[in-house]
Amino acid sequence: MLLFSRTDRDTSGESAPTPLKRRGGLIAALDVGTTKVACLIARADDDGGVPRVLGIGHHRSRGVRGGRVANPDEVEAAIRNALESAEDMAGERVDGVVVAVTGGAPESERIDVEMDVSGHEVRDSDMRRVLSCVGQHPRDPDRELIHCIPVGYSLDGVDNVLDPRGMYGERLGARIHLVSAASGPLRNLTTVIERCRLDVDGRVAAPYAAGLASLVEDERDLGATVIDMGGGTTSVAVFLGGHVIHVGVIAVGGGHVTNDIAQGLSTPLASAERLKTMYGGVLASPADSREILRVPLVGEDEDQPSQEIPRSYLVQIIRPRVEETLELVRAHLEAAGVDRVAGRRAVLTGGASQMPGMRELAEQILDKQVRPGRPMRLRGLADSVAGPAFATCAGLVSHAVQDQVERPMLDEPPRAGGVFGPVNRIGRWLKENF
Repeated sequence: MLLFSRTDRDTSGESAPTPLKRRGGLIAALDVGTTKVACLIARADDDGGVPRVLGIGHHRSRGVRGGRVANPDEVEAAIRNALESAEDMAGERVDGVVVAVTGGAPESERIDVEMDVSGHEVRDSDMRRVLSCVGQHPRDPDRELIHCIPVGYSLDGVDNVLDPRGMYGERLGARIHLVSAASGPLRNLTTVIERCRLDVDGRVAAPYAAGLASLVEDERDLGATVIDMGGGTTSVAVFLGGHVIHVGVIAVGGGHVTNDIAQGLSTPLASAERLKTMYGGVLASPADSREILRVPLVGEDEDQPSQEIPRSYLVQIIRPRVEETLELVRAHLEAAGVDRVAGRRAVLTGGASQMPGMRELAEQILDKQVRPGRPMRLRGLADSVAGPAFATCAGLVSHAVQDQVERPMLDEPPRAGGVFGPVNRIGRWLKENF
């Protein structure tokens, strides 16, 4: 668990050493998904500028089911292939990675913590100490903490304090967003990564990472929902006031669409995936009934004639599953109480979000303004990996170089008029719900 920036000063005033600096500024990001494994190697500038991508590697994922490791040997082979491709392109070798988390059912919890400061001036060390109180909060022993994100402070019962440092009081409090996941899937993934001669430098909830890569600053501040549609899962993250305030995962993804096509057309899974990728869509058009597709049958020889279907039939198979997925997302947001507070902005990421008509259908079902999300905060990213499918991996790099995520902003105060402004509707909502 990382509570503070790796460049924060310790109590002696010395700058703590950072793993990134020890590796010459190299950052390695690893996204182990159900359908693909992606690896990015980037270099962070000393001045904190936008990192530059040096190496890219991706490989078909095997042995992952619903974001969980099902076959360690196959997962290890896929990670090694993706890692070696990225290392060869970068001309560098890495010994640690930041990893995306989708398995283990990540979920959010909001708590208040408080401690005595005995009337003295609030210092950086007090900010650290109040966050250490999280360890006293009872937690499920079968779950591990992934993120500990402070979203506001209070002093002597006064909420909406922008930055308590330099102020005087008796009791310092913090509202904290915790994200946890089941220990078993996390440990299984860590074990496989360690078998690939790698250390796990950090873990980031996948939709959180996707949001860091694809949201503009105004969307993070005013509110937006990130929907990361992967192969085995669809995960969501809600951003508001510059923070992520909710994370959740739904166990339905693009792989379920592929299975529906394979079963509905009695065609091999590889053919079903090809049909989905090349001809799939979720909105019907008049031309669909005139476009005829050839579909090979399971178990038939290659020289046997294929069945022929209109494209409209393929759309009829795909659409119900996508509608179900989006309806589950809407129900999840409503149950968590964040469906409206983050406004009507939604951003779609992940490979399964790229089917034609997805944006329009999502707008209908979610009642939000929807746009596709792409990585925006990396230099040197090739066009082939600059789409929604690689937003999570790019966001892992952004997470590694940003000071404000997952830890208090000890080097600069929060922006005026931001999340905890006393007359801010965002601040009022956080006060009521956090």
